[in-house]
Amino acid sequence: MFSGRLWNIFIDSFPKMLLRALTGTIPLTVIAFALAMVIAVVVALVQFANVKVLKSFCRFYIWIFRGTPLLVQLYIVFFGLSKIGILLDPFPAAVIVFSLNEGAYCAETVRASLESVPAGQLEAGQCAGLSYLQTIFRIVLPQAMRTAFPSLFNSLISMVKDTSLASCITVPEMLQTTKQIVAVTYESLLLYAEVGLIYLIISTILTKLQSIGEKKLNFYGRKEG
Repeated sequence: MFSGRLWNIFIDSFPKMLLRALTGTIPLTVIAFALAMVIAVVVALVQFANVKVLKSFCRFYIWIFRGTPLLVQLYIVFFGLSKIGILLDPFPAAVIVFSLNEGAYCAETVRASLESVPAGQLEAGQCAGLSYLQTIFRIVLPQAMRTAFPSLFNSLISMVKDTSLASCITVPEMLQTTKQIVAVTYESLLLYAEVGLIYLIISTILTKLQSIGEKKLNFYGRKEG
């Protein structure tokens, strides 16, 4: 059973953590994931188009960011670049790293989805008088993104939790706030469990939104079919 002191700490800490989630964790996730999706689509389309030089560059980018730990990438950008005169504030540094890291993973998801679209769709678009780019953006890419939606949304949910690593470079997000409260109260078990609960709540809400989105996409897919 919680003592009165523990209940007071729990109750007092919850709004502080939640506020930091709304002002730090969620904005970081939204901005970084939006940029990651732009990167992912561009990289996937380059690979799908099979432009050799650009494809090699994209494969190298994916290899680097999928093959190294996210925390190491954060340290390189925030601490390492300062050694060569490139100084970044914590939040922009985190946005850069999270978007590049997530973009590498999502690019492979989008690429696989593009390749899953029947080749006849591309040929049908060209027969209808559409250019290659028009066919890609009007016919192929929408179908691919519908297929990729569940995996991409899973990546979004994962990113929400991954943003906790940003506390290691002093980004004022939810885990950073929790560490500060722990330093004052010394109640690490209670407070880390509490912040874990908030992450769980956010992930549960996103999972529900994912389910709604999938149902709508399936409905429109059957309607078009």
